[in-house]
Amino acid sequence: MDKTDTTRYDIAIRDDGTSQLLRWGASTLGAGIVFAILTKKAFGGIGAQGPNTNAGWLGLIVTMMCLPFGSILFLLGCAKWIKKWRGGS
Repeated sequence: MDKTDTTRYDIAIRDDGTSQLLRWGASTLGAGIVFAILTKKAFGGIGAQGPNTNAGWLGLIVTMMCLPFGSILFLLGCAKWIKKWRGGS
């Protein structure tokens, strides 16, 4: 093996996707929180039978997609970061 192959291998080990999971998980979770606040405050609120406007329904759909998906991505990124921090492979 020459030196280039070793460096490529080292870069592949360091870049295991943890930062991408944390970054995209946090941004998706943040978008879900922003849309939840917008749905409640700016898009007409949510009544007993759901949102009162079409924009409210769209905001609710985006919120219900972003919050669970962003949470899962962010928790997976945290778990990988803790594993790497403890010295796991």
